[in-house]
Amino acid sequence: LIDLAEQFKGRGRKQGGANLEWREKPVEERLSYSLVKGIVDFIEVDIEEVRQVKDKPLEVIEGPLMDGMNVVGDLFGAGKMFLPQVVKSARVMKKAVAYLIPHIEEEKRRSGEGGPAGKVLMATVKGDVHDIGKNIVGVVLGCNNFEVIDLGVMVPAGKILDTAIEKGVDVIGLSGLITPSLDEMVDVAVEMERRGMKLPLLIGGATTSRVHTAVKIAPRYAGGTIHVLDASRSVPVVQKLISEEFRGDFIQAYKYEYETLAEQHGQRQSTKRYISYEEAAANSFAVDWDKYTAPKPVRGGQTMLRNFPIETLVEYIDWTPFFRTWELHGRYPAILEDKVVGEQATSLFADANKMLQQIIDRKLLKAHGVCGIWSANRAGRDDVEVYRGEGRDQVRTTFHFLRQQNEKSTGQPNYSLADFIAPTGHPDYLGGFAVTAGDGLGKMVADFEADHDDYKSIMAKALADRLAEAFAEYLHEYVRKTLWGYAKTENLEKELLIREKYQGIRPAPGYPACPDHTEKELLFDLLKVEESIGVSLTESYAMWPASSVSGFYFSHPESRYFGLGKIGEDQVADYARRKGMTIAEMERWLSPNLNYEPD
Repeated sequence: LIDLAEQFKGRGRKQGGANLEWREKPVEERLSYSLVKGIVDFIEVDIEEVRQVKDKPLEVIEGPLMDGMNVVGDLFGAGKMFLPQVVKSARVMKKAVAYLIPHIEEEKRRSGEGGPAGKVLMATVKGDVHDIGKNIVGVVLGCNNFEVIDLGVMVPAGKILDTAIEKGVDVIGLSGLITPSLDEMVDVAVEMERRGMKLPLLIGGATTSRVHTAVKIAPRYAGGTIHVLDASRSVPVVQKLISEEFRGDFIQAYKYEYETLAEQHGQRQSTKRYISYEEAAANSFAVDWDKYTAPKPVRGGQTMLRNFPIETLVEYIDWTPFFRTWELHGRYPAILEDKVVGEQATSLFADANKMLQQIIDRKLLKAHGVCGIWSANRAGRDDVEVYRGEGRDQVRTTFHFLRQQNEKSTGQPNYSLADFIAPTGHPDYLGGFAVTAGDGLGKMVADFEADHDDYKSIMAKALADRLAEAFAEYLHEYVRKTLWGYAKTENLEKELLIREKYQGIRPAPGYPACPDHTEKELLFDLLKVEESIGVSLTESYAMWPASSVSGFYFSHPESRYFGLGKIGEDQVADYARRKGMTIAEMERWLSPNLNYEPD
C-alpha cells in the first residue's frame, strides 16, 4: 500500500492540497490506508459504513481494523515503518474503537471470541514519574492486538500485583528512569516470588539494562524476568510469553542467558582493582589554590525566573535526544537527510515545531526557574559547606560528594566534585538551580488522551522534556555571563553549547558524578524550589512535574564531568556518617555503585 501510494502521489482528486484518490477505493481498503498512513480525518465515516454491513460491531475490529493493524505491525517489524508512524496508526485505531465501543457495549459482545491476543499490565514503579517510554511500548503493543492496562506512574508494588491478579493479565511490565527505581523493581520481583506468582516480568526504562536485570532482578524471581530494550522488541517478546507452545522454552533460554551474564559480570568485577578511600582521597585532583582566585558573583544569592518565555527556550533545544525518544537514531540536523529515517524525521520535526508554536501562541506550557550562587568552601575530604554570606562563619547547609575508588594509572586522579571547590581560607562559590517546563503539561496530556491521541500526548511530553533541558542550558549561560559573570565575553554557537565547550559544569544529583539522589533534598531546601517554582520531590527523589531539571554550578576552569564508578564499604560508611544516615540506608540509595554485596 505504501509503495502504491507513492506511485500515485500528486495525482487524482485533491482536497486542501491532499491527494484523495484513495477515497474512491472500497471501504475496507480505505480503512487499511488510513491506519497505515495515520489519517484520522475520515475514520468515523468509514467505520460507520463498515458497521452497517457487519452483523456485529465487534466484527469491524476483528476484521478490517485488525487487518490494517497487522499490515502496520508487519511493516514496523520489517523496518519499513518507524515509531512515529506506528503511534499515528494507533491514534487512528483508538478513535475507531472509541466510536465502536457504545455499539459493542449495547450488544454485550466485548469479551467474545476473537478478543485481545493477551493482557499486559504496565506501570512506572513507586517514586518514579517518567512514562514516555512506557507509553510508547503500550501503544506498540496495542497496535498488535494486546490489551494494555496502564497503571500510570508512582505505582506501589502491592497495587501492581493485586491489579495483575484481579485483571487476569498474562504479563507484567515495569518501567523506571531514576536509579532508585532499580531497587523498586527488585522489590516487585521479590514480592512476586513470595506470592508464588508465575507471570512473566518485563523490565524496561533508561537506567535498566540486561546486566542489571540478570544480576539483581532475575535471580529473585523464578517466574521468568526479561529485559526489553525498546518498543520495537516488545511485541515479539510478549507474543512468545503468551504462547503455550513457546513460553516455557523462551523463558528458559533467557534464564540461561542471564545466568551466564551474571557469571561473566561477577568475573569482570573480581578482576577490577579498587583502592581504599584513604588512598583515593590522597590521589585527589590537585589544584594550587594559592595561585587561583575564584570569580566572585556579580549578583549572588537567589534569582527566580517565573513564566519565562518559551520562545526564547526553543533556540536552546538539543533536538538529537528528541528523535531518540521516538527511536529515530542520528544526530540533528543530519538525521533530517538520513537515507533511512530522514523522511520520518523531517515529518516528525515538522509536527514538533507545529506543536511548539501552539504551545507558545496559546500559552499551554509555563516555564519557571530558580538559581542561586553562594559562598562556599570544601570541608574535609568531600563535603562542601555553603555559607550565609561573605563572612563564611554561618553554615547554611553542607553538600556531600563521593570519590572514585577504582585504581588509576599513574598521574590520573580519583575525582570528587569537592575537588573543584577551594578549601577554607580561599574564598570560593557554589551554584545551584532547578527549572521546569511542565506547568500545564498535565492538562495538555489529559486533553489529548481524552481525544484518543497518543501521538500528540507523547509529543507534548517529549517537547516539555526538551524545553526543560533547554531552560537548564539557557540558565547556565545566563549565570556564566551575567549573574556569576565569569564568562562575560562568552559567545558560543548552539552546537558548542550542546557540546559543553564552556567554562564550568552543572552536574545533577542522581547522575554519574554524584549518583546520590538524596542530595537533591538539600538543594531543593536551599533554593526553596517547591515554594518558588512548584517543583516537588517524590519519595524516591524524582522531580514532579517530570519535565524538570536540577543541579549544581561549578565555575573552576578545570572542573569536569566524570563517572563515579564503584565504591567500597569504607567510603560508604564514611559517607553515611557525614550524612547522618545508617549504612543500610546509604547502601540502598547507592546500590548501583557498590563494589560489594551488602549483607
